[in-house]
Amino acid sequence: MISPMRSSLAALSTIGFLAAFLAQAVAHHGWSWTEDGFFELEGTIAEIYVGNPHATLDIDVEAEVWRVDLAPPSRTIAAGFEEGTASVGDTITAIGHRSLDQNERRMKAVRIIVDGNTYDVYPGRVPSN
Repeated sequence: MISPMRSSLAALSTIGFLAAFLAQAVAHHGWSWTEDGFFELEGTIAEIYVGNPHATLDIDVEAEVWRVDLAPPSRTIAAGFEEGTASVGDTITAIGHRSLDQNERRMKAVRIIVDGNTYDVYPGRVPSN
């Protein structure tokens, strides 16, 4: 038989884990962590990941690596950007919204341009010219 104390500790541990998980999920999705204005970043691709929960690129900009969040894999692939579309070392321009935390080298892109090819991963948010 499980003691009431052990059962309570297990329940508290589970609640703590779920709270930490949900806080992280909320912090990394949506747009609330980004600035309102558009931001443009140019550099070379240091790493590519097209997977869950969303695709990411690490971009080397003058010896500083920036994390660029793209859309979830299905949306990123539907935009035409998938594994093999670009390679490490390719020049890239990312357009989107920078993190509110100016010390964080991170942005969420709505459009990326690689070798003259444009990929609108959030077409409804692309800036009009």
